[in-house]
Amino acid sequence: MGLGRLGGGERRRHVHPHPLLPQALPEVGMTVVGDSPDGFDATIHAPNRLRICALLDAVAEAEFGTVQQQLGVSASVLSKQVGVLIEAGYVKQRKAVRDTRQRVWLQLTEPGRAAYRGHVAALRAIVGERSG
Repeated sequence: MGLGRLGGGERRRHVHPHPLLPQALPEVGMTVVGDSPDGFDATIHAPNRLRICALLDAVAEAEFGTVQQQLGVSASVLSKQVGVLIEAGYVKQRKAVRDTRQRVWLQLTEPGRAAYRGHVAALRAIVGERSG
């Protein structure tokens, strides 16, 4: 369900925030927009996507096979998660020939890098750590 108007059979869904979140936010000076603190990104938050972003944040780009090996996931799992990040505009891929075989290289986009770093800062704020 998107942010637009509800159509046909769509229902509004009320999301209950985590019981500790409301108490923690005023202490760390964060504002809440809807149910998400500043910088918290549900797209990045999924464990494998978070790990992909963390790996790509540390390098200019990485070969698909290397990312797959580092995460210890199948090619299909990685492909699905990378697809979500590409659709969000957080990752881009390029294809190039290396050792006579076509390879796929992954790279965080600038919006992706900013979203990842903002998400990490939001997680630190939630657990009470200040980013420095």
